[in-house]
Amino acid sequence: MPRTPDPIEDGLGSLPPPPPVFHVEQALLGALLLEPHRAANLTGISAEAFSTAGHAALLTAIRSLPAPDPAQHAKTTTWLNQVLAAAGEQTRGLTTAYLHHLIHCCPQPQHAPAYARIIEAEHARLHLRAAAQRLVHTALDTTLPHRVATTLAEATTLTTVVDDIANRFPPHPRSLPRTPATPAVVHDEEASGDEQLLLASATARPASVERMRWLTPGDFTHPLHAMLWRCLSTMARRGASIDPVTVRWEAQHHGLLTHGSEPAGLLGFLGEPAGCDPEYRGEQILRRSLLTTAQNTGRHIETLTHDPATTTYQLVVGARRALAGLNTVRTRWHLATTPPQVNTPTQARTSAPPRAGPPPTTAPPAVRSPR
Repeated sequence: MPRTPDPIEDGLGSLPPPPPVFHVEQALLGALLLEPHRAANLTGISAEAFSTAGHAALLTAIRSLPAPDPAQHAKTTTWLNQVLAAAGEQTRGLTTAYLHHLIHCCPQPQHAPAYARIIEAEHARLHLRAAAQRLVHTALDTTLPHRVATTLAEATTLTTVVDDIANRFPPHPRSLPRTPATPAVVHDEEASGDEQLLLASATARPASVERMRWLTPGDFTHPLHAMLWRCLSTMARRGASIDPVTVRWEAQHHGLLTHGSEPAGLLGFLGEPAGCDPEYRGEQILRRSLLTTAQNTGRHIETLTHDPATTTYQLVVGARRALAGLNTVRTRWHLATTPPQVNTPTQARTSAPPRAGPPPTTAPPAVRSPR
């Protein structure tokens, strides 16, 4: 005798429950099936916003068919059968019983616009999460030929998604979103080595420090290196003499050298010979900082979308705050990588007629004094 499948033993009972918006979708579809004329007023929602293919197919079918006469619709199931047939052409598994179940799931058909707004908000949350995840994956992808440019393009796309959500969902008086925990800084040996090379080469070539205003202490991964760059920048701005000895003295005034520490041992790398170009090394540090900031920005926004207590407006506020930090690093990256423009006279200036004025006077000949 064949064995009857057991949903618990066979693992069929371990399916995750549907998301909360699934029940809102049922209420909306039930309202439209019960009173089809209400579909004409739902212009902001699309089939892509639904969580299942069956629900999306039902909305498409409802919109594709003309609304029936309310009196006839209350007496017959002709229009419901047409909806079921049209939706069945897009997906399988829909039955007449499920359509009647949807009708029973709707408490108030006149609340259909509110149901649609909830579904739109949840779809916006998922859309924002997907864009944030793409930003993180792009910033981490070391196989990309133009990793920074592609990452910045994804950041622009994410900003467009946030702006679109902000336009569709106006602000409302609510508390600001909760700030997710800041990810711990991971000390990278390669990054630390690059930072030490930059500090040593900048100490040997202090003129480069003033040209690297686009590099900030926040771009460094090691706190000591960040403070040393602050010391170098401060000394360069006030025109102080810069060498390993003076930098160590400046570091002591900034509290980097504690009692009992040996300056030569703690900051010995400042006096090591560094033949690299400081500005090139600074660009590498800024590049790493930009990619790390992009990763943290995407993860921050993704974390916001996973909090069900965060409203759509709070998502917009939190996402814009996170993107503001990334845009700051982006601006400094463009300053570092854009070659300075050479001031050359324009063709219009060289071909312009001379300014009108009095004719030049002829200077009298110089009188030679007698010897």
